[in-house]
Amino acid sequence: MAPDLSPQRRTTDLPVMKPFKMTGAVYDEMYLVRWLAGIDLRYVALTLLLWPGLALAQSASYGMGDAFEALWRWVPFLVLQGFLFNILISVCAMAISTVAGAALGLGQVSRNGILRRFSWGFTQLFRNSPWLVILFIVLLALPFEVTLFGTTIGIPGWVKAVIGLSLPVMANVSEIVRGAVNSVPSAQWEAAEALSFSRIQTLWQIILPQCIKRMIPPWMNWYAILTMATPLCSLLGVGEVIAYTRQAMEAENNYPELLVPFYGFALVLFFAYCYPIARLTVALEKRYALKL
Repeated sequence: MAPDLSPQRRTTDLPVMKPFKMTGAVYDEMYLVRWLAGIDLRYVALTLLLWPGLALAQSASYGMGDAFEALWRWVPFLVLQGFLFNILISVCAMAISTVAGAALGLGQVSRNGILRRFSWGFTQLFRNSPWLVILFIVLLALPFEVTLFGTTIGIPGWVKAVIGLSLPVMANVSEIVRGAVNSVPSAQWEAAEALSFSRIQTLWQIILPQCIKRMIPPWMNWYAILTMATPLCSLLGVGEVIAYTRQAMEAENNYPELLVPFYGFALVLFFAYCYPIARLTVALEKRYALKL
């Protein structure tokens, strides 16, 4: 007699092992951008409204009103000379990271064993190294000037900062490309091979066009992270918004009341730039999510 498999009888008192699902910031590279996109702007606006009033009671000799007045005088300089340079550094570093990371990622899926192992090792080296250490190594390793055909060309600090920031992001872009290529079902490779496509033709005409949508959200996530990491360049003497903020406070006699308004303004600048990127990243991730 065949067993009764009707919905009413499909029960058991035996323990069932459910699949383990890893969650949290340790396992999710998109955790930061999801957290940023989930911030309620109403609380941000309330904080900005209450913050000056709470800070006014801190000092009588040099009040917060004087500090905000000083900040207002420095706003054009901090934005045009400082924060826009942060954006320039992030754009240049992301451009280098995208090109180099794509090459490394394709090297990781290459059939050439030597190239595949070299690409994997290079990726893991910079992916698991502290960003600040990489910045200092690049600063000390690269010369301050080079001579080509009798012409001396100086290498400014911001160029070294761009190279230093691009290396760890390059490694993560490499992993994005590798993961996206490997996520395409193997049946498509087999179908292309049956149609006499070469591996390069399969990769460029069939596989990579499908990977673009999958790579855009994590790529934007790493651009947001890179932008928020650009203040590290101030430790190398590069003139950007944090370095100029310190200079502006020194020009205003370094009153303690200047700390919160000036650094808070830098925080608002980064939030105003990265928050829309985070929201767009989450929206694109939902739109391009694989429908099973």
